[in-house]
Amino acid sequence: MEEDPGRGHYAKKLTEKEIKKLEHEQQLSDYQRTKFEREAKKSWDLFYKRNTTHFFKDRHWITREFPELLQAISEVDDSHPVLLEVGCGVGNALFPLLEENDALFVHACDFSPRAIEFVKSHPGYTEARCSAFVCDITEEPLSSRLRENSVDIALMIFVLSAISPNNMIPALKNIFQVLKPGGSVLFRDYGLYDHAMLRFGRGHKISENFYVRQDGTRAYYFSEGE
Repeated sequence: MEEDPGRGHYAKKLTEKEIKKLEHEQQLSDYQRTKFEREAKKSWDLFYKRNTTHFFKDRHWITREFPELLQAISEVDDSHPVLLEVGCGVGNALFPLLEENDALFVHACDFSPRAIEFVKSHPGYTEARCSAFVCDITEEPLSSRLRENSVDIALMIFVLSAISPNNMIPALKNIFQVLKPGGSVLFRDYGLYDHAMLRFGRGHKISENFYVRQDGTRAYYFSEGE
């Protein structure tokens, strides 16, 4: 489904003011775009230094939002399902999932070393049920840490949007290298014309539907077609 700024997203009708704002946005220079790409890991690491574990609430809604997750877990033949969470942050989805599913083993990665430190220092972290490690999935092969075809479910919560659009397909291919045949990839992310997107001021547009926040972290807003 293609969205036309003149009509708006299928779930939102844009006002004339919003249409004009989007039409007159200027993109950042090549130098600025390169700078934000180069400093992406640093920006997220500083984010977690500043906010520690207090910014996001624990995502107890995961299994309600993704009934497929419970189904995928129940269908694993050996009753010991393996989940990979990419962009795990400080474990806001990871630990609720471990609490709800006694048989689940989770590989959790993030490209912020500080975030992984918070995961490993959490009282619910145990190597018997979880393996947390630093990884930039746009550059580092997951297969160097995990066996190929070993993951039943891959989970990405607001992760793809933080990646440059040019790196999204390579990142997904990286995940598929370790996913079992018939495995599931579950994700949730920002939609086109989200309120946060329309709130950006001048000097924040990297490229079409791709923006940088004040703290240097980035967000892409997806159309249904994408």
